[in-house]
Amino acid sequence: MMIFADTADLAEIRDLAELGLIDGVTTNPTLVARSGAPFRDTIAEICRAVTGPVSAEVVANTVEAMVAEGRALAALAENVVVKLPLTLDGLRACRALRAEGIATNVTLCFSLGQAVLAAKAGASFISPFIGRLEDIGEDGLGLISDIRRSYDLYGFETKVLAASTRSVDHIVQCLKCGADAVTAPPKAIHALVEHRLTDAGLKQFEEDARQAALTVL
Repeated sequence: MMIFADTADLAEIRDLAELGLIDGVTTNPTLVARSGAPFRDTIAEICRAVTGPVSAEVVANTVEAMVAEGRALAALAENVVVKLPLTLDGLRACRALRAEGIATNVTLCFSLGQAVLAAKAGASFISPFIGRLEDIGEDGLGLISDIRRSYDLYGFETKVLAASTRSVDHIVQCLKCGADAVTAPPKAIHALVEHRLTDAGLKQFEEDARQAALTVL
């Protein structure tokens, strides 16, 4: 499974990329605005920091404008994936951009029906939002499982990119559900390495090495 960092913070992205912990990045207008840097410059820098897919979202809401913005974003780097909203105009823009060979990520997915329409429009990725569904008492992880089964059953090639993940448990459950990719805040990605038994074991090893006066060099 691919792990993407959901951030526009270049320092965090470079750190995770250097460690080899991420396969790509997802951004949105909110995350880029928080960075304080110009939109296009930020996306271009992120694309230089990682070799994998970088989702960059359009801000327009009409087909023509979304297609124009998508072309401009795709021209920034080969690894740009144009992020589009799951609306009828967004799906029309998705189909048009895919016809030109431009990768797309259809976002703000909250139902299996929406996911099927995105796949039929040729989306490279579909982004179901787990956390936001849970906020309203619905089963976000169940949606990931439903999309996975349906895509496999009908042979859709769109990759399932689990989004709006907020914890280590979300990431792990997405692994179990068969998501192709998950995007998460850097804090959650770093937390994957943590386990109380790892900490306890390391503490014991260090104490045993100290008492035995062990050295390696």
